[in-house]
Amino acid sequence: MPIKKSKLKKSIATGLYGALTLIKWLGIGIMMGLIVGAISSAFSFCLSFVTDLRTEHPYIVYGLPLGGLAIVGLYKLILKDKANGTNVVINAILDKPQISSLIAPLIFFSTVVTHLFGGSAGREGAALQLGGSIGNTFGRVFCFKDRDRKIIIMAGMSAAFSALFGTPMAAAIFAIEAATVGSLYIASLLPCVVAAVVAGYFSASLGISPENFQISHIPQFGIVTGSKTILLAILVGIVSIGFCAAMKYSKKYMKKWIKNPFLRVVVASIVFLLITFLVGGDEYYGAGIEVIEHAVLYGEATPYAFALKLLLTAIILGAGFQGGEIVPAFYVGATFGCIFGKIAGLSPGLCAAMGMTAMFCGITNCPITSMLISFELFGFECVPYIIITAAVSFVASGYSGIYSSQQFMYSKYRPVFKKDVRGIKIEKNNTREKKKS
Repeated sequence: MPIKKSKLKKSIATGLYGALTLIKWLGIGIMMGLIVGAISSAFSFCLSFVTDLRTEHPYIVYGLPLGGLAIVGLYKLILKDKANGTNVVINAILDKPQISSLIAPLIFFSTVVTHLFGGSAGREGAALQLGGSIGNTFGRVFCFKDRDRKIIIMAGMSAAFSALFGTPMAAAIFAIEAATVGSLYIASLLPCVVAAVVAGYFSASLGISPENFQISHIPQFGIVTGSKTILLAILVGIVSIGFCAAMKYSKKYMKKWIKNPFLRVVVASIVFLLITFLVGGDEYYGAGIEVIEHAVLYGEATPYAFALKLLLTAIILGAGFQGGEIVPAFYVGATFGCIFGKIAGLSPGLCAAMGMTAMFCGITNCPITSMLISFELFGFECVPYIIITAAVSFVASGYSGIYSSQQFMYSKYRPVFKKDVRGIKIEKNNTREKKKS
């Protein structure tokens, strides 16, 4: 009898703890959705405004060097050469949550300036930093423990991503999946889902339309179309390796060649303007959403657009401008896929969509998010094409990625677990351990 009473007490205690936890994370998810959703919506409006302004007044792009000087100057003055970028947010999830509250206003202003003057950059990197910084500040102000602040950071990331892209499913999972490849922070699922949904509806209520691309022709899936899909995914997986390398080494070598950050950003701006002037570069300014739409909806793209966008994005982000890599990667994947489709005799619009999926998966190592964001962007009619593309690209892209702080908890090629070790080291270390035993 006493045993049964103790079990009953334990069950009641567990139930109460679960109920309190549920209430706690529901409340935090809603708060993050509203706070981050509001700020991210303002960010979205600002980006749309400066993009329209630049389109109406093309000569604004010649102010790119001045914009670069302002951004570099602010970061040196406020952060004093401390590490910044999305890797800081990922590190906060993996280790002690230390994100400066000043990152949110800095990334907001700097990304808007980059887009105003036509710099080739995206917006999701800014969104993740914005949401992560706000989440960390919220957790610190209300004295949450480090382990809870990590979850709040992820909820902030989900909210910001959802508000900007209008893809709550992908936004909820991305923050959970991005930090550790092969292992999900499942405890953060509830607040991330709630924050993403609330932020998505909040931005939609303000008139911010979610991204959506309607593919005009989706052929029946079969052996021939499946083979072409696999080939495209492999090729884009290889392109994603080049994209990640370009983002990494552009920063490294530009710092090595031009040590003064102010001179570096001016030289890079001039090179960027010269290249775009020579090729008639309206389509390479900013994120390039219009080019992505043209590739998916109409199956049309310039043959060399993917390579040039990759180069110009590496120049801009490597020089010190702020923004994200994911939308430029979408651009690269969409234009590459579109050209592949024309050559291979497969729907160019569908191939553009698959190219975007493969690039996203290749540079982020997040196959589940890749599938979800593709379903939200393109619909569920192309399910077999999307899931195969994501799976193949995940393997073909190897251990490259745009987030150097990302940890591979499992090998991509064998069922091997080895915490904090990348790529071939995972398998080598496992082999050594087997020999020792």
